[in-house]
Amino acid sequence: MKTSWRSASLVASAVGVLVLTTACGQESGTSASSQNVGATAQAGGIAGVGSGIGGVGTGTGASASASATGGGTGTGAQGATAGELAISTNAELGNILTDSKGMTLYRFDADTAEPPKSNCDGDCATTWPPVSADDVSAGDGIDKSLLGEVTRSDGTKQLTVDGWPAYYYAKDANAGDTTGQGVGNKWFALAPDGKKAKADSASATAGLSVRNDPNLGKIVVDKNGMTVYRFINDKAWPKPVSNCNDACRDKWPIVDPVDFSQTKGIQEKGYMNFTRSDGDKQQTINCFPIYTFSGDKSPGDINGQGVGGTWYAVSPKGELVGAPKQ
Repeated sequence: MKTSWRSASLVASAVGVLVLTTACGQESGTSASSQNVGATAQAGGIAGVGSGIGGVGTGTGASASASATGGGTGTGAQGATAGELAISTNAELGNILTDSKGMTLYRFDADTAEPPKSNCDGDCATTWPPVSADDVSAGDGIDKSLLGEVTRSDGTKQLTVDGWPAYYYAKDANAGDTTGQGVGNKWFALAPDGKKAKADSASATAGLSVRNDPNLGKIVVDKNGMTVYRFINDKAWPKPVSNCNDACRDKWPIVDPVDFSQTKGIQEKGYMNFTRSDGDKQQTINCFPIYTFSGDKSPGDINGQGVGGTWYAVSPKGELVGAPKQ
């Protein structure tokens, strides 16, 4: 049977729509997978340069070297050791374990404690530098019997807490930072007993939620209440593309992946993360990349609204708020 030109065209169009739909949605969700053991970096104090916007995870599932790593932008581990470990009190997480400089220690769900084994290698270990076991001691309130070590495949010794390998997070720039909490829904601050530090239900906040702004109406904000924006020059189809890089990214920090279960009031359709051209993972709403603004200093600020005629707040459906009609 012969196919008419019109029928063939309709079939081709349908296939094209299907391709676009699956291309945007193919990375939706977030999952974490382990890698072979063997990192090269020893850890100590971190002099990170991170954006400080780590989302609670949606953390967002991903691979150990990508989503689960959180795409670090800090400088990574230094040569110093962790020194005397201490217990610090975090307003949301309770008691957490820190090194002698106050930097937060983390654990990875893809690792094992019995027997101790690290499954964070390569790019993962760059973003999550392993804590060196050299010259580590237990401070006040810490059970020294819980401290141990595991030998990584490169021969370095990594600190363990109740069997769990310990890490820093490259985006933690200052003492007390916990931006790695919940990343990939696989990374958690270490409690003093080696368990995962978790936010109390009473104080836990959504990774992304909606605020009713008196000027803009309903707009998306991150877990800290900071306004979320879209860049008009980005693309969503056939797959998300960010056109904000280098100096632009410094001014407009990307929103790290946030698991949908950690959102409130956000549209689920098109909610996904993607890998940027620089290798980091970024969250989208309705497939459009989202950002915060370095010029916003306090929750509720909307200083990024309309900047350059290309940056606008985001609605719960991922639409540009207040932008001129195209």
